[in-house]
Parts: sequence; structure tokens; C-alpha cells
Amino acid sequence: MIFDYKGITNKNKDLIFVAGPCVIESEEMTMTIAKKLKEIKDKLNIQLVLKGSFDKANRTSLSSFRGLGMKEGLQILQNAGKEFNLPTITDIHVPADAEEAAKYVDFLQIPAFLCRQTDMLRAACETKKAVNVKKGQFISGYDCKYIADKCSDAIDEKRFFLCERGTMFGYGNLIVDMKNLEIMKNYAPVMYDATHSLQMPSANNGQSGGAREFIPALLKAAVALGVDAVFMEVHPNPDKSPSDSGTIFDLSKVEELWASVIKINALVKNI
Repeated sequence: MIFDYKGITNKNKDLIFVAGPCVIESEEMTMTIAKKLKEIKDKLNIQLVLKGSFDKANRTSLSSFRGLGMKEGLQILQNAGKEFNLPTITDIHVPADAEEAAKYVDFLQIPAFLCRQTDMLRAACETKKAVNVKKGQFISGYDCKYIADKCSDAIDEKRFFLCERGTMFGYGNLIVDMKNLEIMKNYAPVMYDATHSLQMPSANNGQSGGAREFIPALLKAAVALGVDAVFMEVHPNPDKSPSDSGTIFDLSKVEELWASVIKINALVKNI
């Protein structure tokens, strides 16, 4: 299926990259990450969307850093997008967020825990922005049909993704069932979340742990299955990231990894 929104498209079988910090922690850090990603984008000649969350509403612990809030966080993300000429994406957490966030960003993202919330899905789709829905850790690829049915207008208008981010089969770990990538293609263009798929929820004393060392392997495997887009959270000092430090990827290693997956994408899609 084709995704084609504001110049970001898979219609030529190109791989779309979505990347940025997990949470917008400061303007300085957001600009640092955006600048480096823009350099990589230009060097590799790729399509790139800058991501950043203004609020991490589902943190494990009440004391965990959630972000800078909607107004400040979205303004920083918008500024970074304009500075480096990059489209932007952010999460929303309640239906009312959709209209306000749409004033600042090009793409709206539905978090995995909220993927079945009809009012959330419809609010995002009705903004006419592009929409990315993370597949819940608790549903199968086949269940995504019902998500797609609720968002058929956005799919018809080529501005919708379904995103795989792992499945919870037990406590404290996520497993990526690669069959889901094939199944989900029947309903919408498919994105693979290379970082959250390796989360270990609540495994680190009230914080999510993770196994970032496996990101390259699983990302290459997903691209080999012909996904349309890849999602990665990146940071210049992953261990110091205030959110998802166990799975966020080292910004200094991004270019080398992306260069390799571009080659895989070209091979499997015969381009």
C-alpha cells in the first residue's frame, strides 16, 4: 500500500526513516539531535521525519521525567523542524490533544496502549495530518484490521501507518513476531519500531530496561521483510537519556546502521 504525505512517500519503494529523541528534554538537545539527523539525511539521501514526545504519559513511575509539556515541547519540536526543514511527529494521549498538536506537527502518533481507542483514532484522522498507530503489545497483527477499519479515510488518503513494536508474552520482556509485519501489510503501510521492540517494561527498578545491542539485527530483519518505514529513538548519550535509556540508540552509530539497511531495502525491493 502507498503512503504519500507532503513529500514523504514509499511509492518508489524508498524506506522512510522516523527518528529523534524519546522525550523532548530541552531545546538544546533537540536541536543537537535534529542537526545530526539532518546531516545523515542529506548524506544518505533519505526521507526523514523528526520525532519527539512532549509528554511521556505512560511512564512506569510517578517520579519519572515526562517531558516539558504540550506548549513548550511542541514549540521546540516545531522550531527544530523548521530550522532543519524536516517534517515532525509527536504522540498524543487523549482525543483533545489531536487538534492542538496538529497545529505544530505534520504527523500524529497513537501510543501502543491506546491503539484500540476509537475516539483517539478518529480525532487523529480527522485532523487530516498523517497518522502512525503503534500496534499494542497485547494484540496480534490480524487485530490491526479493526484499527485500519476505523481509519479507512486516512488509509485511502495515503497518510496512515501501522507500526509494529513487539508483543508481550510474559513479564518484563517483548518479543517481535516477524509474521506480524507481513500480516499488517494487508491493511496499511507498515513501520517497524526498532527501539521500543526491545524494551523490557518495568524491569529496571520502576523504569523500563532494554536490550539495545539487538537493535541492528532486528532492524535489518524487518527491512528484509519489506517494511515501508523504520522508527528509532536516538540520543548522543543513550545512558543519560531521561526516558527509555535502555533502548535508545547511539546517535553516533546511526549513519552506519542506516547505510546498511538502505542496501537491504534496495535488494529486497529490487530497486
